[in-house]
Amino acid sequence: MILTKTIEKEFHNLSKGQQKAAIYLLDHPEDFAVKSAGEIGNRIGISETTVIRFCYSIHLSGYSELQKLVRDQLLQGYSTLDRYFTNKVELAEQPHFFASVMEKDCHLIHETAQTIAEEDFEQMVDRLIESKNIYVSGLRSSFSAASWLAFTLGVVRGNTRLIRPDTDDLLLTISEMEVGSTFIAISFDRYMKDTVKLAEMAKKQGAFVIGITDSNIAPIKEHADLVFKIFSSEKKSTIDAAPALFSFLNAVLAGVSMKDRDRFRRRKEQYEQLDSNHFFIQPGGKLE
Repeated sequence: MILTKTIEKEFHNLSKGQQKAAIYLLDHPEDFAVKSAGEIGNRIGISETTVIRFCYSIHLSGYSELQKLVRDQLLQGYSTLDRYFTNKVELAEQPHFFASVMEKDCHLIHETAQTIAEEDFEQMVDRLIESKNIYVSGLRSSFSAASWLAFTLGVVRGNTRLIRPDTDDLLLTISEMEVGSTFIAISFDRYMKDTVKLAEMAKKQGAFVIGITDSNIAPIKEHADLVFKIFSSEKKSTIDAAPALFSFLNAVLAGVSMKDRDRFRRRKEQYEQLDSNHFFIQPGGKLE
């Protein structure tokens, strides 16, 4: 069912009060997504009953079904914050809110795992093990994931660098890339031009480019040798992508650690030989 077309088709069969609800819905779908039928009625000067009857008149089972269609069909073009908020409204109406949110995260992690091809994952792990140098970049909502991946790969295998356009000399960094290097671009909607441009330049230098994104048609795909889609086909807020994204990155790190155990052991021994008391405090300890 396409909501807007159904409303247009049935509009002239609606009562005047129901027509008010239809017009307001098309003009302000975000209100229908987050407000109750009674609140909508008060806002436009009709009764809650009229709002409910409007739902029946356009062949819906009730107001809840209308809200779901509004969220699925009419709010897709809204910002990530709009989508994040509306996705949580339904959960907020249920008991155990925090548990429901975490269960949703688990579901998205499972969806992501189902969409990633085993052979692509193995190719990425092998590439990271074989690479002389690894470069990672991600901006705005992707920055925290890029930073975490660069740090953990640096600990596990070394020779990994986080690229930051705001502080790095990009021309110098790109010029240092060569055949045998790997560039990992984490790029989620809204897609930053700097990340895509870096991937394009890295590709021209001969680096192997891995794109981690949220869509099969994301701009990074044009320049990537290997692409991983972290989200389901249903458009959701990129904020909600974080648990699935970090879970995937953790799986990559685990794959590199397990498949290149000798280097992992050497790195571990190097760390254990360091006197780290100057930097860290033991649990229950005091700063001296």
